[in-house]
Amino acid sequence: MHTVITPQRIELSPGTVVRMLGSWQDYQVLSQQLGDRASPRIKYRPGEILLMAPLPEHGRDASLLADIAKVLLDRLEQRYDSFTPITMSLPEVSGIEPDFCFYIENWRAVVGKSRIDWQNDPPPDLAIEVDVTSYTDINDYFPYKVPEVWLLKNKQLLVYRLQGESYAITESSYFPNVREVVQQCLQIANDQTTSEAIRWLRNFLHGM
Repeated sequence: MHTVITPQRIELSPGTVVRMLGSWQDYQVLSQQLGDRASPRIKYRPGEILLMAPLPEHGRDASLLADIAKVLLDRLEQRYDSFTPITMSLPEVSGIEPDFCFYIENWRAVVGKSRIDWQNDPPPDLAIEVDVTSYTDINDYFPYKVPEVWLLKNKQLLVYRLQGESYAITESSYFPNVREVVQQCLQIANDQTTSEAIRWLRNFLHGM
């Protein structure tokens, strides 16, 4: 498949990342053109628009990470709301599409809402993103002040937490050993299936 980006059509082969100059208005036009399509993904940084067509492993790994988070949150008997797909946007500043967002501490703020006001509502407590094409920059999340971001890159989980005016790699505020858990689940999913990975995790937690 050839890369095609026109006012009428957008086509990218899997794994392709396209960076181009563009305004907030250009980003809005492309976003409306894409509508609810899962691919390509679109991102806005001041003066720049990025398009990315995910590879199959992207969706599989993102789904697995979200399932891991749900199992761990259930283990903690923690209320939460999760969202995917979701577009976070601040006019003229940023537009991003995390793979999953979780409202944990702030779940009450989004209960029953069909739209989230990113200028006034609290940000998600946890965002999850898988990067297999060097599409993600942790600083994309800074305008929203997302407290914790899980970024899976090169099959390694990086846990970022907002500390003052920047993100730092550290332990999760919810699950201190989540990096080791994710690594084991990824290995099981690779050797068997994602269902076996989640089954292992539930058994592991049950034995603790």
